[in-house]
Amino acid sequence: MQDPNLNHQAIQEEWIAYALSHSDSVPELLLELEKETHQKVLQPRMLSGPLQGRLLSLFSHLLQPKKILEIGTFTGYATLCLAEGLDKKGVLHTIDCNEELVHFQQKYFTKSKFKNNIRAHLGNALEVLPKLEGPFDLVFIDADKVNYDTYFEQVLPKTRSGGLIISDNVLWSGKVLHKADAKDESTLALQRYNKKRKEDPRVKTVLLPFRDGLTLSWVR
Repeated sequence: MQDPNLNHQAIQEEWIAYALSHSDSVPELLLELEKETHQKVLQPRMLSGPLQGRLLSLFSHLLQPKKILEIGTFTGYATLCLAEGLDKKGVLHTIDCNEELVHFQQKYFTKSKFKNNIRAHLGNALEVLPKLEGPFDLVFIDADKVNYDTYFEQVLPKTRSGGLIISDNVLWSGKVLHKADAKDESTLALQRYNKKRKEDPRVKTVLLPFRDGLTLSWVR
């Protein structure tokens, strides 16, 4: 008998492939970046990926932001997707603490047409955030899960009314659905974060079961 999980996975892959084939084409630079990430970087699954990238690009185009903030750059895939809708004179601030990825990020930022709009910050986001001025139109949180709520509380006052805060990986491979071990700090933090966002009167929130979970919080 065929494993039903394998069949479900195959169907999901078919759906994703179909969705991609009927969505805007992925820019060549991003295809190159994705390929090199898989070839040279540990944990390439941390990449936002093509379908999520097209969604981030669409949100950015809808908002036409003058200021974007990204917490967690990784290899810069989502950064470049978010930059696609940026105002011509806009600025995208992206923060990451991994010094080993700086050269990789800069290689692709420099190749892109957004090279003069991107400001990459190396360091602990909790130390960098207080130094950045808003108001931000669009924020993407995709860093260590334990600090998600702290990041949110720091960026919310700097996000304009009508702005959008997007939080990635909020389903955490399904771990948030079950009682977490006391030592599993990331899962526990995300469970608290998801509950708090639903009850937060400062934002309107919807959690999308898209990829690894994507929370959209519209700032009132």
